[in-house]
Amino acid sequence: SSGINAEYGGLVLEEEEVRGLFGIFDKDSSGSISFDEFLGSVRPPMNKSRRGLVLKAFNKLDKTGDGVITVDDLKGVYDVTKHPKYVSGEWTDEQVFLKFLESYDTPNQADGLVTKEEFMNYYSGVSASIDNDAYFDLMMRTSWKL
Repeated sequence: SSGINAEYGGLVLEEEEVRGLFGIFDKDSSGSISFDEFLGSVRPPMNKSRRGLVLKAFNKLDKTGDGVITVDDLKGVYDVTKHPKYVSGEWTDEQVFLKFLESYDTPNQADGLVTKEEFMNYYSGVSASIDNDAYFDLMMRTSWKL
Protein backbone atom coordinates (compact mmCIF):
# COMPACT_ATOMS: atom_id res chain seq x y z
CA SER A 1 0.00 0.00 0.00
CA SER A 2 1.14 3.55 -0.60
CA GLY A 3 1.09 6.57 1.72
CA ILE A 4 1.13 6.07 5.45
CA ASN A 5 1.80 2.62 6.84
CA ALA A 6 2.82 3.27 10.40
CA GLU A 7 3.95 0.79 13.01
CA TYR A 8 3.54 1.86 16.64
CA GLY A 9 4.76 -0.58 19.26
CA GLY A 10 3.82 -3.59 17.17
CA LEU A 11 0.52 -2.08 15.99
CA VAL A 12 0.44 -1.65 12.22
CA LEU A 13 -1.95 1.03 10.97
CA GLU A 14 -3.01 1.64 7.41
CA GLU A 15 -3.33 5.19 6.07
CA GLU A 16 -7.12 5.16 6.41
CA GLU A 17 -6.85 4.06 10.05
CA VAL A 18 -4.27 6.75 10.88
CA ARG A 19 -6.44 9.42 9.24
CA GLY A 20 -9.50 8.15 11.13
CA LEU A 21 -7.71 8.30 14.47
CA PHE A 22 -6.31 11.72 13.68
CA GLY A 23 -9.81 12.94 12.87
CA ILE A 24 -11.07 11.82 16.28
CA PHE A 25 -8.40 13.91 18.04
CA ASP A 26 -8.43 16.92 15.67
CA LYS A 27 -11.75 18.36 16.93
CA ASP A 28 -11.43 21.71 15.13
CA SER A 29 -10.22 20.14 11.84
CA SER A 30 -7.14 22.39 11.89
CA GLY A 31 -4.81 19.66 10.63
CA SER A 32 -3.01 19.51 13.95
CA ILE A 33 -3.84 18.21 17.43
CA SER A 34 -3.60 20.68 20.29
CA PHE A 35 -2.83 19.58 23.82
CA ASP A 36 -6.43 20.36 24.84
CA GLU A 37 -7.81 18.31 21.95
CA PHE A 38 -5.58 15.42 22.95
CA LEU A 39 -6.60 15.59 26.62
CA GLY A 40 -10.27 15.92 25.75
CA SER A 41 -10.05 12.75 23.66
CA VAL A 42 -8.18 10.55 26.13
CA ARG A 43 -9.50 11.54 29.56
CA PRO A 44 -12.38 9.53 30.96
CA PRO A 45 -15.83 11.12 31.06
CA MET A 46 -17.16 12.32 34.42
CA ASN A 47 -19.68 10.03 36.06
CA LYS A 48 -23.29 11.14 36.69
CA SER A 49 -22.65 12.17 40.29
CA ARG A 50 -19.69 14.40 39.36
CA ARG A 51 -21.54 15.95 36.41
CA GLY A 52 -24.42 16.73 38.77
CA LEU A 53 -22.12 18.56 41.20
CA VAL A 54 -20.49 20.57 38.41
CA LEU A 55 -23.91 21.50 37.06
CA LYS A 56 -25.02 22.64 40.55
CA ALA A 57 -21.94 24.86 40.80
CA PHE A 58 -22.55 26.28 37.32
CA ASN A 59 -26.20 27.01 38.10
CA LYS A 60 -25.22 28.72 41.36
CA LEU A 61 -22.85 31.02 39.46
CA ASP A 62 -25.24 31.62 36.55
CA LYS A 63 -27.45 34.04 38.46
CA THR A 64 -29.41 35.13 35.38
CA GLY A 65 -30.04 31.53 34.29
CA ASP A 66 -29.11 32.28 30.68
CA GLY A 67 -26.58 29.45 30.41
CA VAL A 68 -23.54 31.75 30.47
CA ILE A 69 -21.50 33.01 33.43
CA THR A 70 -20.60 36.70 33.15
CA VAL A 71 -18.99 39.32 35.39
CA ASP A 72 -22.49 40.43 36.43
CA ASP A 73 -23.33 36.86 37.49
CA LEU A 74 -20.23 36.75 39.70
CA LYS A 75 -21.03 39.93 41.62
CA GLY A 76 -22.43 38.86 44.97
CA VAL A 77 -21.26 35.25 44.48
CA TYR A 78 -17.48 35.73 44.29
CA ASP A 79 -15.87 38.02 46.89
CA VAL A 80 -13.00 39.93 45.26
CA THR A 81 -12.05 41.87 48.42
CA LYS A 82 -9.63 39.13 49.58
CA HIS A 83 -7.86 38.80 46.21
CA PRO A 84 -4.22 39.96 46.66
CA LYS A 85 -4.18 42.11 43.52
CA TYR A 86 -7.45 43.80 44.54
CA VAL A 87 -6.13 44.39 48.08
CA SER A 88 -2.91 45.93 46.67
CA GLY A 89 -4.93 48.18 44.35
CA GLU A 90 -3.25 46.66 41.29
CA TRP A 91 -6.56 45.34 39.89
CA THR A 92 -10.14 46.62 39.95
CA ASP A 93 -13.00 44.30 40.93
CA GLU A 94 -13.83 43.99 37.21
CA GLN A 95 -10.26 42.77 36.44
CA VAL A 96 -10.46 40.19 39.24
CA PHE A 97 -13.77 38.88 37.89
CA LEU A 98 -12.44 38.70 34.32
CA LYS A 99 -9.30 36.83 35.44
CA PHE A 100 -11.50 34.40 37.37
CA LEU A 101 -13.68 33.77 34.30
CA GLU A 102 -10.59 33.37 32.09
CA SER A 103 -9.52 30.30 34.08
CA TYR A 104 -12.72 28.51 32.95
CA ASP A 105 -12.84 29.97 29.45
CA THR A 106 -11.66 28.06 26.37
CA PRO A 107 -7.84 28.42 26.22
CA ASN A 108 -6.65 31.09 23.76
CA GLN A 109 -10.28 32.09 23.12
CA ALA A 110 -11.13 33.99 26.30
CA ASP A 111 -14.18 36.21 25.81
CA GLY A 112 -15.16 36.96 29.42
CA LEU A 113 -18.09 34.55 29.14
CA VAL A 114 -18.12 30.98 30.41
CA THR A 115 -20.62 28.58 28.86
CA LYS A 116 -21.89 25.44 30.55
CA GLU A 117 -19.76 23.41 28.09
CA GLU A 118 -16.59 25.35 29.00
CA PHE A 119 -17.31 24.94 32.73
CA MET A 120 -17.90 21.19 32.24
CA ASN A 121 -14.71 20.87 30.18
CA TYR A 122 -12.70 22.60 32.90
CA TYR A 123 -14.04 20.26 35.58
CA SER A 124 -13.64 17.25 33.32
CA GLY A 125 -9.90 17.96 33.47
CA VAL A 126 -10.01 18.41 37.24
CA SER A 127 -12.08 15.24 37.59
CA ALA A 128 -9.58 13.17 35.59
CA SER A 129 -6.91 13.93 38.19
CA ILE A 130 -9.08 12.93 41.19
CA ASP A 131 -9.69 9.19 41.57
CA ASN A 132 -11.86 9.33 44.66
CA ASP A 133 -15.52 10.33 44.15
CA ALA A 134 -15.91 11.33 47.82
CA TYR A 135 -12.94 13.70 47.55
CA PHE A 136 -14.28 15.26 44.31
CA ASP A 137 -17.67 15.69 46.02
CA LEU A 138 -16.07 17.35 49.07
CA MET A 139 -13.91 19.61 46.89
CA MET A 140 -16.91 20.82 44.85
CA ARG A 141 -19.19 21.32 47.87
CA THR A 142 -16.49 23.19 49.79
CA SER A 143 -15.36 25.33 46.84
CA TRP A 144 -18.84 26.39 45.82
CA LYS A 145 -20.70 26.10 49.15
CA LEU A 146 -23.16 23.66 47.59
